[in-house]
Amino acid sequence: MGFAFSNELHLRSSAFEDGGAIPTRYTGEGEDVSPALSWTNAPEGTKSFAVVCHDPDAPLISPNGTYGFVHWVLYNIPGDITSLDEGTSDFTQGKNNFGKLGFNGPMPPEGHGEHRYYFWVLALDANLHLPDGMTLWELLAKLERHTLAMNRLVGTYQRG
Repeated sequence: MGFAFSNELHLRSSAFEDGGAIPTRYTGEGEDVSPALSWTNAPEGTKSFAVVCHDPDAPLISPNGTYGFVHWVLYNIPGDITSLDEGTSDFTQGKNNFGKLGFNGPMPPEGHGEHRYYFWVLALDANLHLPDGMTLWELLAKLERHTLAMNRLVGTYQRG
């Protein structure tokens, strides 16, 4: 199937508007908890979801050609779930670029300016029962042929 961007699937947060500033509470300078997220209009046949947060503005390019900084990898979310609570530890946590499982929020290098943080939700046609600790790139390799739709919510943050 490949990755299919969808205008039907909508991702929102009660913490910030699309294109708006992410409150300090959800960053490395604050309480460092994940924001609450919710989504609507998943396509028919959705069996599970995955959620990721990626900063494409981070000055990090890996030897394998990936770029940016991964802040969150969450998957094995059942298809009947349509929201995540703030600070959730539910479902399967992958490894972020801090080398930890779970969410670690925005913390751009000092003096680096404003960064964009892309929160993605992916609707999948299967329950894959993937193991914990997968990186974003390992996860995407497993999800590509199962992705029915995906959409994003973008927040910004500049270190104080």
